[in-house]
Amino acid sequence: MSETALEEMAVLSAIYCEKDEFELLEQSDAKGLVFQIQLVVETHLLKLVFQLPPEYPSCSPDISVSSEQLTRKQCSDIRLSLLNRASILISQPMVHELLLWLQQNCTIATSEQSVRYCSPGGTCEQRCKEETWTALLLIDHMRARNKYQKTIEKWTLELGLTGRLFMGKLILILLQGAKETIKEYLLLQKTVKVDVDSTGKKCKERMMRVLCETPLPLGCKQLPAFEVKDYSSLEELRSEFELVGLFELYHEFVHTLL
Repeated sequence: MSETALEEMAVLSAIYCEKDEFELLEQSDAKGLVFQIQLVVETHLLKLVFQLPPEYPSCSPDISVSSEQLTRKQCSDIRLSLLNRASILISQPMVHELLLWLQQNCTIATSEQSVRYCSPGGTCEQRCKEETWTALLLIDHMRARNKYQKTIEKWTLELGLTGRLFMGKLILILLQGAKETIKEYLLLQKTVKVDVDSTGKKCKERMMRVLCETPLPLGCKQLPAFEVKDYSSLEELRSEFELVGLFELYHEFVHTLL
């Protein structure tokens, strides 16, 4: 556990010193520091749990957001924005800066079920609904398959993405949803420790390839859910792409890998 993390926690507990504002949940060599901070943003009470792993601040903290006043989607939007912000602050203590950024830049429009963020110049931009996009990712390997698979399913559920995880000779992730939401998924895939290395230590995905990002082909409908599909032959994989109306995608980007 780094001295930096311990010092930062001490500072945070001094700043958020009112009743129930700060709570240390866990402190161990394995998990590092886990603490909760209650914060009011735009009159809404948020509970934010930060896990600072032993490697922190050389890596981003894990963050969860909950609120009895907001929807699950709104909490997910806030969480992903914080993770995005954290990714550019790596190597320095960042929790207090993340909290200040959230209070200064976030406007929660409850009636519209949305969360907006303002640029330094004061212009607010709302994530708008975009046409449906499709992305196809190639994963080189999964050592901790069950954990990795559950993480992918969790992220797609939180982000409202649909698609397929194809498990076989090739490991492929097919994502469908708004372009910006797919970008948020890619950020998570690249910055969060999702697998283990040859020594069993948690590690980030460093060998993922984005095979394509393209608007959903005309005449195709977005898949209704995200599902895991195991296949035993390449013919079976081809058939899966045909079933969802994406044979051209298979022919152009998957067939060339075989």
